[in-house]
Amino acid sequence: MEFALDQALKSYSGGLGFLAGSHMKSVYALRQNLIGVGMLWKYGYYDQGRKRDNSMEPQFHEKIYHFLTDTGINFQIPILGKQVWVRAYYLSPEVFKTAPMFFLTTDVDGNDEEMRAISYSLYDSDVTMKVAQCMVLGIGGAKLLDELKYQPDIYHLNEAHAVSAAFYLYQKYKKLPELKKRLVFTTHTPEEAGNEKHDISFLENLGFFSGLKMDVVRKITGIKDNIFNHSLAALRLSKKANGVSKLHGEVSRQMWKSYPGICEITHITNAQNNTYWVDETLEKARIKKDSKAISGRKKELKSVLFKTVADQCGKIFDPNVLTIVWARRFAAYKRPDILTWDVERFKKLLDNTDMPIQIIWAGKPYPKDEGAISTFNHLFYLSHYFDNMAVLTGYELALSKLLKDGSDVWLNTPVVTREASGTSGMTAAMNASINLSTYDGWICEFAKDGENSFIVPVAEGDDINKTDCDNFFDLIENKVLPTYYKNQKEWQRITLNSMNDVNEPFNSDRMAREYYEKLY
Repeated sequence: MEFALDQALKSYSGGLGFLAGSHMKSVYALRQNLIGVGMLWKYGYYDQGRKRDNSMEPQFHEKIYHFLTDTGINFQIPILGKQVWVRAYYLSPEVFKTAPMFFLTTDVDGNDEEMRAISYSLYDSDVTMKVAQCMVLGIGGAKLLDELKYQPDIYHLNEAHAVSAAFYLYQKYKKLPELKKRLVFTTHTPEEAGNEKHDISFLENLGFFSGLKMDVVRKITGIKDNIFNHSLAALRLSKKANGVSKLHGEVSRQMWKSYPGICEITHITNAQNNTYWVDETLEKARIKKDSKAISGRKKELKSVLFKTVADQCGKIFDPNVLTIVWARRFAAYKRPDILTWDVERFKKLLDNTDMPIQIIWAGKPYPKDEGAISTFNHLFYLSHYFDNMAVLTGYELALSKLLKDGSDVWLNTPVVTREASGTSGMTAAMNASINLSTYDGWICEFAKDGENSFIVPVAEGDDINKTDCDNFFDLIENKVLPTYYKNQKEWQRITLNSMNDVNEPFNSDRMAREYYEKLY
């Protein structure tokens, strides 16, 4: 559904897109035989603006891309009893140094307004519209390859959004073994309840199953009741699947083990593209093991970031002051505001003049997630009381790069086991930012507390939120700040360890190779 390939192409919302974008860049670098198929969103995800009272406002502006080529390929797929026109645009590999990419849109002549709107906004909040989007991606993506007369050995479903492709392909190949040997699936969801489900008759009426009779759909998916679980169907129709970290692979196998007929689930840990994300000066200093050069460059990069802070917030931050950044999608389980839960300790932390601190938040909630938007607004209004606290809008690739370049500490606060992988901390570490995190997702494969990161203990008991909150404060007050201000040699050692430890294992070139070796 989303690819974050470049700031100029608004075809993503957050981490899933960042991951897919890095994958496509590594495909280009490794010259792998793979193409990407996504959606061309007329309004992107959304533009993160502010209302007159400065509360967050999702805004929707049309995007125009002259670097995309109209392929001239137009075809129809049935949705809600209508024949919907789909047009394919092409992104040449040389534009953003990616795999060859195709983007599908229904915003074409011949469609009524309802059908044109399918490709207006990523993750439409209307259930029918969102499923229709998945159908254009899945059925439309598979049909596009037929229109191109391109016969892939493998179709890779990245999340279950495109699982409708499986039913189109079953119509084509007629036999389940012929389908399964061509289909692989990546799951990104660590909880069974988080997997998308719909009434099977609702999907049939939409045309989700490409005209297959319901007894055939039930037979090949093993679904006996009226609830169609998209991920479960993908696991039963694929030859192999993967979770996106070692821990997530274990969680996924445990989660699905009671369901008969699912495929093998391995793991391929997410990664990010070094070439795109890493600051060249920092990388040269890392290779030379020149901690002094790393520290000097880091202050320069902080100064660049702080121009954005001044522009958006009217605050002048100091590059000599320890700067913590929390930046990713705003969601309840990620707990962006955890440090504000203890009001007294938070105020004491920000008022500390002996070991001062600066904290920056950024990230986009889903545009209809009122709880997450409320949290974002609460942090913004709270920042009015502190000159060293900033909340930024416009968290896309460009701002993400600035924040990772300009942070000393990358704060990661999800409830343990809720984060399938997470990737933002990888690119922060590549740019000399130390992860301060709960022990979850990719961190479990990377972190060595006190050696390359700062890790809070796994919380136990009835109130893990309070325990985690207390532990984060303890770590910041007793380890992070004293090390930064009183033992720079130790800080530099941890920073260099972090940069070295993240460099190869969490480079998406490794990930792209593993997809070929372990999944395809």
